[in-house]
Amino acid sequence: MAKKKAEKVINLDNILFNCRDILRAARNSGSFFEKRDMMLTLVFLRFIGEKYEEGIEKLRQKLTAEGLDPDDENIRAAFFEDPTLTGGTYNLPPDARWSKIINTPAPGLNVALDTALHSIATSSKQLKGCFVEGTFMTRALAANDIKKLVDEINKISHKAFGEEKDLIGRVYEYFLKEFAVNATKEEGEYYTPHDVVQLIATMIEPYDGTLYDPCCGSGGMFIQSADLVKSKQGNIDRISVYGQEKDAATYRLAKMNLALRGISHNLGETYDSSFTNDQHKGLHFNYIMANPPFNLKGWYDDNLKTDARWADYVTPPDSNANYAWILHMLSHLRPENGVAGFLLANGALNDSDTVEIRRRLIQNDKVEAIVVLPRELFITTDISVTLWILNQNKKGGKYHGRTLRNRENEILFMDLRTWTENPVKNENKKKVRLTTEQIEKAAEIYHKWQSEGTNGKKYEVPELYRSVGIAEIEEKGWALTPSKYIEFVDHDLDIDYKKEMARIQAEMKDIVKQEKKSQQMLEEAFKGIGYGID
Repeated sequence: MAKKKAEKVINLDNILFNCRDILRAARNSGSFFEKRDMMLTLVFLRFIGEKYEEGIEKLRQKLTAEGLDPDDENIRAAFFEDPTLTGGTYNLPPDARWSKIINTPAPGLNVALDTALHSIATSSKQLKGCFVEGTFMTRALAANDIKKLVDEINKISHKAFGEEKDLIGRVYEYFLKEFAVNATKEEGEYYTPHDVVQLIATMIEPYDGTLYDPCCGSGGMFIQSADLVKSKQGNIDRISVYGQEKDAATYRLAKMNLALRGISHNLGETYDSSFTNDQHKGLHFNYIMANPPFNLKGWYDDNLKTDARWADYVTPPDSNANYAWILHMLSHLRPENGVAGFLLANGALNDSDTVEIRRRLIQNDKVEAIVVLPRELFITTDISVTLWILNQNKKGGKYHGRTLRNRENEILFMDLRTWTENPVKNENKKKVRLTTEQIEKAAEIYHKWQSEGTNGKKYEVPELYRSVGIAEIEEKGWALTPSKYIEFVDHDLDIDYKKEMARIQAEMKDIVKQEKKSQQMLEEAFKGIGYGID
């Protein structure tokens, strides 16, 4: 009897791997960015199409439960022709529905896909601008190639992969990793891992009000924060999302990502630099979460020399935008109680050309916490990264059900570089992730330090965290490097040297004894065949 062939497990990585190979082999598939955008547009059409079908079915069930006939012409006109259906599902034109696309013969697929994009752009103000019309006819993949690609994308079911925290971001990350191994953060091709976003969100708790990201990339910060809000509060409508993105393709990607999740958003009128064309000028936000391009060059122009954002500080150096990002975000925080959590390269902790800005930030009591993260958290870089938390109100009071103490003139330093025991599977290079337990532990350290009843002068654990007064930071030249303040134990001092030497001597005796025994055995063996050993 023939053995039953084992079924191959379908997972997202397998599907994306197949898509990658199809695009690499196909003629006219374009650059990395064009391949990526084609893939993301297909995933967008697949997901929004499936969500439409799911929304229609839910609406039919709801109407039936209420004693209404969903097939009645008047009922259909009243309920099924709205721009949005239940659960934020978009009412797609017939040409834009995945059921129409997947049943289109291969020779007509490129036209069908571009027709779908045009139908969406002309019928939905919210979805317009999420993609480039004409994408598929411009590339004009061979019928066999585009058919294989669409069939692979058809396997990415919302029901099967709905647990992905940020599916569009996940696809973006995969293609970044596979097609552009040498991409750098400065080039803008970077994705913040879910666990890092979860860490920032768990610490600053953006549960209600306004949330801003001045360099929002694919929108992953918003998506993952929304997931956390839903898990804690159950209602993402309590958060209003604002963002900006400089790169045109990534701007469209963010709009696509947020539209798929039904998250209301304002990403400005167009893509542009937050420095030279601030799309949200004059607005202040409750929370800011960001992962700006590290050590960005070319950000400055002469019009920024007397910009109001650094009027109370010093103009940031034109060679590096790290402190320009800090001051830009600070200018957008609500003066009464705004909180920001963002990532920067470790060099920003002690740069000599930014010491004056850093001194004023510390003396103005804007810096609340500095957290050094493990090196291997990021897929596309090994650069060492720090989480900064700024807070406009360190005087204490009520915050998300907690009573906070006065933390003026204190900064909490944390060093998580040793938290590297959780490897990421299927990665060529060593990569790690922060577990939910570790994230909660880090947040607990921070929240306990904030809370009433904690003595900041005695709040420390060697090699992990320490609360430090501004006077001590001044003594260290306004450096914010955690290792300058957290005690690191010299474990060699704990060694009992007499006992250790006795152990080593005993081991050496055993080795010598074993060597003598081996020598004797060799001599006996060679004697038997007429050879001697000197």
